[in-house]
Amino acid sequence: MHVIATAGHVDSGKSTLVRALTGMEPDRWEEERRRGLTIDLGYAWTTLPSGQDVAFVDVPGHERFLGNMLAGIGPAPVVCFVVAADEGWQAQSSDHRDAVAALGIEHGVVVLSRTDRASGQRLADVLARTRTELAGTGLQNAPAVAVSAIDGTGLADLRAALDDVLAHVPAPATTGRVRLWVDRSFTITGSGTVVTGTLAAGTLAQGDRLELLGHAGSRPVVVRGLQSRDTSYASVEPVSRVALNLRDVSAPDIRRGDALVTPDAWPVTAVLGIRRTTGAAYTDVPEQLMVHAGTAAVPARLRPFDADHARLVLDRRLPLVLRDRLVLRDPGSRSVLGGAQILDADPPALRRRGDGAHWAERLTGMDAAGDVLGEVARRGAVQEQHLRRLGLLPARDPEPPPGVRVLGDWWVHAPVFEAWQHRLRMALQALHERDPLAPGLSRGAARDLLRLPDEGLLAPVVQDAGLEQESGHIRLPGTDGDLGAAGSAVAELERRLTADAFHAPEASELAALGLGARELAAAERTGRVLRLRDGVVLLPTAPAFAMRELARLEQPFTTSQARQALGTTRRVAVPLLEYLDSRGWTRRLDAGHRTVVHRSG
Repeated sequence: MHVIATAGHVDSGKSTLVRALTGMEPDRWEEERRRGLTIDLGYAWTTLPSGQDVAFVDVPGHERFLGNMLAGIGPAPVVCFVVAADEGWQAQSSDHRDAVAALGIEHGVVVLSRTDRASGQRLADVLARTRTELAGTGLQNAPAVAVSAIDGTGLADLRAALDDVLAHVPAPATTGRVRLWVDRSFTITGSGTVVTGTLAAGTLAQGDRLELLGHAGSRPVVVRGLQSRDTSYASVEPVSRVALNLRDVSAPDIRRGDALVTPDAWPVTAVLGIRRTTGAAYTDVPEQLMVHAGTAAVPARLRPFDADHARLVLDRRLPLVLRDRLVLRDPGSRSVLGGAQILDADPPALRRRGDGAHWAERLTGMDAAGDVLGEVARRGAVQEQHLRRLGLLPARDPEPPPGVRVLGDWWVHAPVFEAWQHRLRMALQALHERDPLAPGLSRGAARDLLRLPDEGLLAPVVQDAGLEQESGHIRLPGTDGDLGAAGSAVAELERRLTADAFHAPEASELAALGLGARELAAAERTGRVLRLRDGVVLLPTAPAFAMRELARLEQPFTTSQARQALGTTRRVAVPLLEYLDSRGWTRRLDAGHRTVVHRSG
C-alpha cells in the first residue's frame, strides 16, 4: 500500500475528490458532513488501475485547523495538492505549500479541481500561478491533472498519474525499528483501545510489544489485533494505514501526537540541533514556537546561532533522530514559519561559559549525513547501538570514519584511546617508582582511573599500551624482577635455600633479613620464592626436589618418613606435602599415609 495526504485551500474540493476516487466518505463527523467543511482528518482507500492499493488521509483546508492538517500530512510520503480552478491559488494554498516544503515531500500530484466551473483560459492561468507558487518545492515538477469530481472529467487521468508517481516512490524499509505516530485513539465495545496511524517504515505484527511514548510518559503495550483498510492481518508492512488494538492501555491515556515505537530502539529527546530548510531566518522568528513532528504539536523555545542554525528545546520529549523534518509555526498566528531538519538529536548540555559558541560552531559544520566523528569525539566513547538510535549509522555494516577505533560494540575517539594508554602508563610508572614491591594496579583501580564506561575497554587499552596483566593486576613490562631494596635480602635467602633446600627460615630470620609479607609476595610474583602456608618459604624448585626424594620411598609413606627423607622439620614437611597434594603429585590415602602419583606418558 501507499499513503497519500491531500493538501489545498478550504473549499478546494479535496474531500469531494477523495470521495470520487474511492467511493468512500472521508468526513467522519456529522458536523463536517452537515457544514460541508472538513475539520479533522479523514481516511479512505481504493485500488488504482495497476492494482496498487492506496490510502488517502484527507486534511482540513481552513486556517483554523492547520494543526490538524500538519498531523495528517506529517507522516505521509506523497501528497495530492489540490487547487480549485474556479477560485485559484488562495492564502491557505500558501500555508499548505509551506508545510509540504517544510516536510521535504518530493512526490505528489497537482490537481486542478472543479474544472466544470472554469474556462480553458482560466485553467491555464491557475496552472501557471500554481507552478510559480510551487517552484522551489518538491512538487515543482509534479504532474498536473485537471479534474471535475462532479462529472468525472479527468478522474481516469488522475488515477494514471497517481500510479505513475507511486511507481517512482522509493521502497520503504520493511525491517528495523518502528515509529508509528498516533493520529486517532478510540474505544470499540468488546475490543478495547484502538489507535490509528501511518506506518512509514518497519513491520507491525499481532503480538508485538511496543513502547508507548505519550504525553504522560512511557509505558509498554502489546498489539492484540491489527487492521488495515478494515481488514485484519497477522502483520502489516509499510507504507500503510493501520489500526492497532492495544492491550494494557486505555483510550484516554493515548492521543494524537503520541508514538508507538520499538522498545529501546529510539532516542527520546527534548533538545535538538536544527538547520533551516525553508522559511524565515531563525534570527527573525519568535523565541516561542509551536513545533510539529509526525502527528505531534509541541511548544518549544528557539535559540538561534545564525540565520540557518539553532538549538530547539521542546516542552516534552519525542522520539526524534538525525534528518527528521520539523515544521515550525508561530503560536500567535496560523501560518507556517518554515521547516527544519534535525542535525543533532542528542546535543550536549551547555553548562559552562563558551559551551554554546563551541557547539554552535560544530553544528554549523554538520550536514544531513550527520557527524559520526563529532559525536564520538564529544563523548570519547559511545556504543554503536546509541549511534544507530540517533540515526548516525546505516542499518548494516557501518564503516567507522578515520579517527575512530571500534572496540567490540564501542566506538572510541582515537585521541581519547591514546590518552587512556598514556594516563595508565604514567600511573604505573609513578606507582613503581613509589613502591617497587606493588603488584601493579588492579583492574578495578585502572578502570576507575581512566573512567572507562565499560570494563571490556580495559583489555585493548592494556594491550595497545604494551603493558602486562597477571593475577588481576596491570604492570609495566620489565618490572616483574625489580624488588628494589628487598632484592639483596631475597638473594641472601636464595643462597641459604640453595645450600639446604628444605631448611625454611623461621619468621625471626626473615624479619632479620627485612623480608616481610609484601617483600615475599613481590619475590613470589617474580618467581624467586615459593610461599606455603604457616609462613613457610622455599625456592620454587623445592617441590620437584621433594618429589625426587619421595619417589624413592616405599609406597605409601608417612609424614614422618617424608620429613626424614627431606631432612626437614614437621613445620616444613606438612605444608609442603599439602602443596604436593594440591598439585596432584601426591595423594593422601588416610590420616597418616600418602603415595606418589605415577603418571603415564
